[in-house]
Amino acid sequence: MFKKFLLWTFFIGIALVTLFFTFVIYVNFSDGKRAGEVIKMSRKGVLVKTYEGQLNTGGFSDGGGDITSSIWHFSVKSTEKQVLDDIDKALDGGYRVKLYYREKYTKLFFLGDTKYFVYKVERVADGESSMD
Repeated sequence: MFKKFLLWTFFIGIALVTLFFTFVIYVNFSDGKRAGEVIKMSRKGVLVKTYEGQLNTGGFSDGGGDITSSIWHFSVKSTEKQVLDDIDKALDGGYRVKLYYREKYTKLFFLGDTKYFVYKVERVADGESSMD
């Protein structure tokens, strides 16, 4: 009887962990877009490699002449080769881009350092203002 209880508890625990990871990996909390200039892109990790970037979305003045910039951190899945190429071109060209992203409920170390995953990149035309 006790062995049966332990066996059921084990299988229910495995099912709950599987459901949790499936939910976290595949379900999005929100989606959106941000515009700015990509200032950093790196490949990180020892065993699990992830792509991490930073987007300077612009700045604001505190009234004293100093400008404070707003940096947004994002991740890119290694399977998104076109996105990685487009971000690399934006880094080389130094132009503004609009990044389309999906936000997850939580972050997992083997997916990336952030909850924001970029899936599409568009170049922002000169003179076009974009606010998020």
